[in-house]
Amino acid sequence: METNTALAPFYAEAPALVREPAARDVADLLVEALEALGVEYVFGVPGGAIEPLYNALARSGRRGGPRAVVARNEQGAAYMADGYARETGKIGVCIATSGPGATNLITGVACAYDNNVPMLVITGQPPIKNFGKGALQESSCTGINTMAMFRPCTRYNSLVSHAEQLPTKLFNALMQAQRAPSGPSHLSIPVDIMRAPVSSDMETPDFAGLLRRAPALVDLPAVRELARLLFSARSPVWLVGDGCGEAANELMQLVQRTDGTFITTPDGKGFVNPRHPRFRGVFGFGGHASAAELLSSEPDLVIALGTGFGEFNSGGWSTALLNSRLVHVDDSDENLMRSPTARLHVRGHIKSVCEQLVSLLASPKDAALLPFLHPQAGRQAYEAMVDNVQAVRSDSAPVKPQRLLATLGERCPPQTRFVADAGNSAAWAVHYLAPNEQRSGRAAGGSERPAGKERRTRNSSWLRVTMDFAPMGWAIGSAVGIAMANRRCPVVCLTGDGSYLMNGQEITVAAELGLPVLYVVLNDGALGMVKHGQRLAGAEPIGFELPKVDFAMMAAAMGIPGHVIRSSQDLDALDFSALLSRRGPTLLDVRIDGEEVPPMNLRMKTLGTAQ
Repeated sequence: METNTALAPFYAEAPALVREPAARDVADLLVEALEALGVEYVFGVPGGAIEPLYNALARSGRRGGPRAVVARNEQGAAYMADGYARETGKIGVCIATSGPGATNLITGVACAYDNNVPMLVITGQPPIKNFGKGALQESSCTGINTMAMFRPCTRYNSLVSHAEQLPTKLFNALMQAQRAPSGPSHLSIPVDIMRAPVSSDMETPDFAGLLRRAPALVDLPAVRELARLLFSARSPVWLVGDGCGEAANELMQLVQRTDGTFITTPDGKGFVNPRHPRFRGVFGFGGHASAAELLSSEPDLVIALGTGFGEFNSGGWSTALLNSRLVHVDDSDENLMRSPTARLHVRGHIKSVCEQLVSLLASPKDAALLPFLHPQAGRQAYEAMVDNVQAVRSDSAPVKPQRLLATLGERCPPQTRFVADAGNSAAWAVHYLAPNEQRSGRAAGGSERPAGKERRTRNSSWLRVTMDFAPMGWAIGSAVGIAMANRRCPVVCLTGDGSYLMNGQEITVAAELGLPVLYVVLNDGALGMVKHGQRLAGAEPIGFELPKVDFAMMAAAMGIPGHVIRSSQDLDALDFSALLSRRGPTLLDVRIDGEEVPPMNLRMKTLGTAQ
């Protein structure tokens, strides 16, 4: 396991006053299981009821095993674990003490549950003998019952009441977190159980064996039926969802072999090259008219892969998508159940399904991947797709958000990871962000790596937005987890002033660890989606105003470089390569034109307030 030098000072030789345990305890066993799974970091906030686990992490860190990363709030720790899991494909781990530490985690855990992000959540409890006595921060069934709170937003949820239970319950929690549909598993462990020694006769599962899981079985008859439909389809449409990361390159081959076109869900956009000549845009929240028009033209076959058809991903459950022309491919029965009108359901590991289709559709006339796309042609295709080209080209002050997103796409290095926060930031990014990836025949993301060296996982993507639960401030912590997971790729976090005021303190974690994250705050002095939603609905204008804040000065107070961007000229003067290669975060306080309306009509429609 690669040693993180940024964390090295925290794991120097143990001081003389630190007592090493005479034998392995339950907390050691838990950390060893994470080490077997290849987990590098555990995100959390220390506390008395979780102290033995931090002791085990300190010992682990000294020998090169999993290491503790301390968030500023437990909610931020959950978002960091989310970002780490999305970037690596490994399980994200977050921990918290009992009581308020555990309840602070819940929003981040619920977000991971709604977005199928594999996560292990560990919370503490006071000694089990003190249950029911009014112990400090007790959160068992006889206190503030966090077990009941976690139940609706986890795949597995259990209290470890005896040391002997841990191996089995931990194995089950890890299994449930990573099976389809993936999501968080929660174990709550009393502090005395964590300190309990591991007996020599305690059987421990093969945790490393979880890494050797075979892909989900593929329904071969259904795959062959899909191949038959593709042979007869005139011009199929491929819809790329957020579960397609591993299969992105095979999907581009299938698009070409079937002479098809493709669109994406908002959270699937980051797996493709948005300047590909066969790309017709994003369908759903913040999407493009070209994608909606393509589906409205009634193509004879639409193949949707790796999506659960929630509100944002389905265009508000549009009948232009959810009809008898649809074929739905997914490894999760839960997702497949959301398309009852589909012509065909294909269950199986998406990469395996695509590989089978590539083989079945092979023919002597297969050509190489599409040639390089000339930059000018790519820009023309991009401008033809977006709603407001004039705003993209605008040099006015304050900065048009469309101009900001277009500039970031063109000026940031091709391997940059973008993460966009809930609200207007996500809407602008989904619609206008398009990195300058010129190799049109392959998936985007990580393009500067040598051939064959690209690390691609189910969840690896150049753009991440959170669907469904969508908490404000998620991107701020998630950016830290992404940067910890992949030191080779700089990270740009797009967030609003409202979100930053909620969770902006997590930028200090990036500063402490020297992470190359660029925080871009879209500052319009308002909760922008609330403001525009009220205007579009003809509702009362209330509760959207925020104070005028100089976020660059806030960053400076934390020892972080900050810049106020008041005009397009200020934006053009920035050296993004330098900003994204420095050791540590940078903040841009971008004063955007708050009168520009984000592409949020879908949200208004599903709320029933569109006029």
